[in-house]
Amino acid sequence: MLENPAVTIQKAIANLRQLVQLEIQHNWRDLGNNSIPADLIKSPTATLNDKGYVVFPSGKEIKWLGQKIVIPQTLQDNPVKGLSLRLVLTWWAADAQIFINGELVQQGDLFDSSARVLITDQAQPGQEYLVTIRLVSPGHDIGALMRSHLIYGSDPSQNIDPGLVADEITVLSKYLSQFNPADLDILATALDEFNWHNLGQAEFKDDLGELRSRLLPLAQDIKQRRFNLLGHAHLDMAWLWTTNETYEVAERTFTSVLNLQQDFPALTFGHTSPALYEWLEHHRPQLFESIQAAVRSNKWEILGGMWVEPETNLVSGESLIRQFIYGQKYYQEKFGAIAKVAWLPDSFGFTRQLPQIMQQCGIEYFVTGKLHWNDTTKFPHGCFWWESPDGTQLLTLMSPPNVTGVMDTNPITMANYGVDWEVQTGLQEIFWLPGVGDHGGGPSRDMLEVAAKWQNSPFFPQIEFVTAGDYLRRIEEGFAQSRQDAKEEKKRLGNAQGSEGIEEGRGVALHQFSIWQDELYLELHRGCYTVHADQKKYNRRCERLLYEAELWSSLATLLCGERFDIQSLSPNVKILSEKADFKLVNFSQLIEIAWKKVLFNQFHDILPGTSIAEVFTEANRDWEMAIALGESLLHHALDTIVSNIKLPQPPQADAVPVVVFNSLNWKRSQVVTLEDPRFSNQNLVFWLWDDRGNKIDANNYSSGKLSFLARDIPGVGYSLYWLCQASGEKSQGKLQSKFSNNYQLENNYLKVIVNPDTGDLDSIFDKYNEREILRSPGNKLQAFTDQGQYWDAWNIDPEYEQHQLADTELKSIEWLEDNGLRQVIRVVKQFNCSEFIQDYILECDSPILKIVNQVDWQENHVMVKVAFPLNLTSDRATYEIPCGTIERTTKPQTPAEQAQWEVPALNWVDLTDAEAN
Repeated sequence: MLENPAVTIQKAIANLRQLVQLEIQHNWRDLGNNSIPADLIKSPTATLNDKGYVVFPSGKEIKWLGQKIVIPQTLQDNPVKGLSLRLVLTWWAADAQIFINGELVQQGDLFDSSARVLITDQAQPGQEYLVTIRLVSPGHDIGALMRSHLIYGSDPSQNIDPGLVADEITVLSKYLSQFNPADLDILATALDEFNWHNLGQAEFKDDLGELRSRLLPLAQDIKQRRFNLLGHAHLDMAWLWTTNETYEVAERTFTSVLNLQQDFPALTFGHTSPALYEWLEHHRPQLFESIQAAVRSNKWEILGGMWVEPETNLVSGESLIRQFIYGQKYYQEKFGAIAKVAWLPDSFGFTRQLPQIMQQCGIEYFVTGKLHWNDTTKFPHGCFWWESPDGTQLLTLMSPPNVTGVMDTNPITMANYGVDWEVQTGLQEIFWLPGVGDHGGGPSRDMLEVAAKWQNSPFFPQIEFVTAGDYLRRIEEGFAQSRQDAKEEKKRLGNAQGSEGIEEGRGVALHQFSIWQDELYLELHRGCYTVHADQKKYNRRCERLLYEAELWSSLATLLCGERFDIQSLSPNVKILSEKADFKLVNFSQLIEIAWKKVLFNQFHDILPGTSIAEVFTEANRDWEMAIALGESLLHHALDTIVSNIKLPQPPQADAVPVVVFNSLNWKRSQVVTLEDPRFSNQNLVFWLWDDRGNKIDANNYSSGKLSFLARDIPGVGYSLYWLCQASGEKSQGKLQSKFSNNYQLENNYLKVIVNPDTGDLDSIFDKYNEREILRSPGNKLQAFTDQGQYWDAWNIDPEYEQHQLADTELKSIEWLEDNGLRQVIRVVKQFNCSEFIQDYILECDSPILKIVNQVDWQENHVMVKVAFPLNLTSDRATYEIPCGTIERTTKPQTPAEQAQWEVPALNWVDLTDAEAN
């Protein structure tokens, strides 16, 4: 027995690889940034940093590199004549162009960031090739050529080369180390006894063949495993580019895939986003028809089912459902089937309600790989049942990690993942997604050729192109059998042991398969909940507006019939719908047009605020279009309903009817403000009567506004009021600021004290429960230095709390209103060059203290948070999420809990302790 089998194996692999591989990173000549000199030798050698990279400055700087490659007679005494020669490169550049003898042979970018360039398929000693590379650095980061080497090889169906054998031994040793470690001695012994003396002789190839034959018995179990391949090209609808570029990239990517399928008939491909397919249908109809044909032949899989790949934590449940309604409807109409696999590879975490929402929208499986990006803990499961609060379970797959945007068919990379996958899940069926993504690209010819090569190797698992749906159905059948076995085992043991369920993190184990009963929280990109606040504001405004527009339009249709005539809106709709042949039939068309604009802007690099400025300029136009459509429809619906209300006798002849609508599902009281120039007339007094004959006092000032308390407005209904006026001297509400510095708000529910020196809250006293809510000053603005982490525009430095900056300074404090309806105190705070205007608002008969903010932000690499130290004790807090709630701990203990130091909530968070009534 050898003393150290691992050393023997690695030494043999290294010896074989050096016969066909040659590092050339140190040979590059720096050609400057403008031109290629005629004399390459006179150009300086490019400088390498301590990582071995050739680096150059950021900001779209150009770097030309070049070197001459001469084919040798042998490489470490191994003849290379007749072998193929490839140049393998890895770069970090916004644009990369590779030239062989002055001819452009391949291009790439930040996402297509590596290449295996064929220099010649028949190497001849003495042949010379001039290789030049033009690299352009990213605008935000330095550029680099990170690695470069040459690989000689041959077609394994015709010949066996040392590089192939080295890779096969690497794969074999990986599987043996994990699953049959006792056989490593046999492998090491065979390699130790290999005859290296024939190197350079014709017999050497025969010796390699004999070595492979000797090792075959060790590999007999490997072919029991199978890589299930699906070509893919993740394509962000917008990110570092606008949508126009996305459409161009999609056209190139999809055309490339269809062309490759002609030469590789087994190739399957999957892609998401009905919004993208719709653009192709309208602008590239021939390409769209080819995709339809590929879908019919089961070579192209329609994935996702959602209009785009959206953010799922910041949007409402209505939005998520609309994503599926319009997406699945489009798929059914254009492809004859809906998607069964929800596909969100790049969204920034996933709300716990998704399994229920997805299943009710026809989805059977969910796939993401984003949690591989976690910065604190490793997500514990590869394939599991994800359970929503109602108990709905959805089979969920963590796809292979893909941080760079490129997933090739490198056998070592695949084998490493396959072994880890099997250890984690117990599954020998492995999913793999060859292709270039983020900026499109898809599978390349080289990827497919490498896959075909390794399909023929006896030392590698089977390789089969499939659809994601077929793969997941195969896995689900295995899960079903496992569950049945578990039930039978539990019954046999009389419930004493077996599959009773053991705690495993936040999931419940069922044999080796788990049920995950929580959200899928991404431990990264935590700044995306707040960055680009305009996008969040637009989104919430549109979600609420379109709900109201559809609600009241539906009721107008039911109540008023043909009197709800929307043909008058047609001219605006034709413009906003961007369809010249558009014919307005009913209001639902307007709703769909508006919602699709909103859904598109909910894409996971738009709404989270992670794109370039040009993307948000484009997005804002669509937000405004959606708002214009929604407001037009809403006002028309309300006007129609009001005009058809049969009014009772007014309390006086000149009384004006005022109708207050409530779009919520429950009875509601609210201070309502009307605007009219007459309210500024100092010689007119106004009041209101409700529909029960009760007089209601109103407050108005010279600003032309009048306010009153509308009580008990029915849910999804309205109340009628009569506005009356008379001549007389108008009484003015008294502003306390004229008489004292007592900055205190109070009603039946709350007593609030504002500190006159800081503008913060000294106290919020709950009069109903007779207790103080704050344990120290509230609404305290805290500023922190926030920089250093990559993507710092949408990440937050985990150590930010250690870098707190100075407090804000109070510039002014004043009373704005103090009357029977509302009390308002305004404070203005200053931080460096930034200004915060905050209005504290307490309305009569309301238990809610409102704080309305206007911020003029002028800082860089600074984060501001607002602190409310509460005098409440609870281990859990409840947060609103789409169509439900979730509880999160307030006392994190585990690393995963501690990683959730920024979490999403839609509209509210509830913290209640045992003392509350």
